[in-house]
Amino acid sequence: MTHSRLRRMLAAGILALCTALPARAELKPGDAAPDFSAPAAIGGKPFRFSLADALKKGPVVLYFYPKAFTQGCTIEANRFAEAHDDYAKLGATVIGVSGDDIETLQRFSATECRNKFAVASDADGKIMKSYDAAMPFVTSYARRISYVIAPDGRIAYAYSSMSPDLHVPNTLDAVRRWSATQRR
Repeated sequence: MTHSRLRRMLAAGILALCTALPARAELKPGDAAPDFSAPAAIGGKPFRFSLADALKKGPVVLYFYPKAFTQGCTIEANRFAEAHDDYAKLGATVIGVSGDDIETLQRFSATECRNKFAVASDADGKIMKSYDAAMPFVTSYARRISYVIAPDGRIAYAYSSMSPDLHVPNTLDAVRRWSATQRR
């Protein structure tokens, strides 16, 4: 067995163990969203993502995922890519965050994110920690948590589930609800 295969099997086992643990978003609607900037990529091209700058344009959908190119994370990235135009029509920016290195995320942004939205590297885990998104016992991996952050820097919506199935419909609905309150 190769070292690379052993590492992948170990990572898959750790992720499976952590999915059995209850997951919950620690930041609640109304809480201040911790500001951050991080190395990121979109369409394979690196840049520096700034939450403060993105919030100047509208709401931000910030989603944390465990590991690029794993099955659930690929499904989730594909779904966010498919819904990108719906988010954009509402003025929302989507950004995914994981503990992966920027080189991995450059590839992931071009293939799984389909050049539609950025993914940021949190290799030191500081962003995950500030959003209480790190997995218990394996803090270099993120739990699957999605936040909608209003332009005022407050959490408008939070959703936590290791299943990728409802993150996109739930956050898109939350952005629509937030947008509707802004038109009044």
